[in-house]
Amino acid sequence: MPKANMSPNKNPMPAQDPKVRAHNFNEVATGYTEDIAMDEAMRCLNCKNMPCTEGCPVKIHIPEFISKIKEGDFEGAYQVINKSSSLPAVCGRVCPQETQCEAKCVRGIKGEPVGIGRLERFVADWHNTYCKEMPAVPESNGHKVAVVGSGPSGLTCAGDLAKKGYKVTVFEALHLAGGVLVYGIPEFRLPKAIVQKEIDTLKALGVDIETNVVVGKTITIDELFEDGYEAVFVGSGAGLPRFMNIPGESLKGVYSANEFLTRSNLMKAYRDDSSTPIMHAKKVAVVGGGNVAMDAARTALRLGAEEVYIVYRRSMEEIPARHEEVEHAMEEGVQFKILCNPVEILGYNNPDDKRDPMNGFVTGIKCIRCELGEPDEKGRRRPVEVPGSEFVLDVDCVIMSIGTSPNPLIKSTTKGLEVNSHGGIIVEEETGKTSRDGVYAGGDAVTGAATVILAMGAGKTAAKAIDDYISAR
Repeated sequence: MPKANMSPNKNPMPAQDPKVRAHNFNEVATGYTEDIAMDEAMRCLNCKNMPCTEGCPVKIHIPEFISKIKEGDFEGAYQVINKSSSLPAVCGRVCPQETQCEAKCVRGIKGEPVGIGRLERFVADWHNTYCKEMPAVPESNGHKVAVVGSGPSGLTCAGDLAKKGYKVTVFEALHLAGGVLVYGIPEFRLPKAIVQKEIDTLKALGVDIETNVVVGKTITIDELFEDGYEAVFVGSGAGLPRFMNIPGESLKGVYSANEFLTRSNLMKAYRDDSSTPIMHAKKVAVVGGGNVAMDAARTALRLGAEEVYIVYRRSMEEIPARHEEVEHAMEEGVQFKILCNPVEILGYNNPDDKRDPMNGFVTGIKCIRCELGEPDEKGRRRPVEVPGSEFVLDVDCVIMSIGTSPNPLIKSTTKGLEVNSHGGIIVEEETGKTSRDGVYAGGDAVTGAATVILAMGAGKTAAKAIDDYISAR
């Protein structure tokens, strides 16, 4: 076995050159080699109390899988992860490890933590490359469960239940399974072939996925129970975009980040032959500072924009996006207009436009500069507008990325389902149980927009509770 690696720094992640990748949709990070992965694994101290595992929402046995990497047993490492996670190749790419497992790593006290996420990605990719055998369908226990939504919470819940012998059917509103993993996260961060591989593995376990089914319209939750399903898990996400309600939001060239990314990622709207084309903007302003804002800004660059701005009302210290995503965006040429808040989107009517001459086009976005004031209820300092500091950014496209809310469709068509003031389904935290008997929920449908791994954790929690519920009947 190689010697322990006491370097205070992680092994860097190999990646495409920023000037090259800013113009293609290929994955930015190219992944560890076997030698780099083993060297990084040797930085792990194999702590007996496993603080890193406590930071993982799905409780992967992290020191155990890293120990397998040290031994060169990469498939063994995958099997350790697979006991806890249904989507390891996804998690290794998009989970905010820096605030979860890696935040608890002892090596992070006097240096950088072990690259846990990078090692998880390596292991999953190695398995997908060299192991073609699909898992066998578990023995049936004779029970049926329905899952609404094929995003990370729904897929995790479905996978865990299928492994226990349940016949699980996942109902997806769109024409492809994967939820936000497919429509929301760009190819350069999460290749869709990776998502499809994870879904194929679930199908091999016996999970059925029915697409183009809008639960609440095509079929209701009440009708699912009538069809013999003994429990229902709602993982329908938070796909309802928010806007600022400022003048000009109805102009052509104004998108929600949800629409912009969905049309680009899922519908390939940037192609000239697309039936739902997306405009080829030259100057783009993305309002917001989260990971979705970074995805939208970096996608706009790849679609040909010459200038892309992130407009964010707080400072770089408060920006909620992962540090890695901000760093990548800067390297690729995205410009950050911090401590700025939009107050109006400017536009004009084009009488030569035969499609809709009464609807204007974006010509700019008026912003006002801000200063940071006292902390709000979440502990972040409030932005305070500076009077008389307005300025205009010359842009022809504005993308709003200020959050999303759960769609009210399921609530409005399901008896006895309670929601909070933000539209999130109210659940028992320990079980995911809703106010309706036999109905469980998790992920963004409960919390509003959050992380993939937290949604997976909620799906895992609900799967255990559903098993307990049905077993006790």
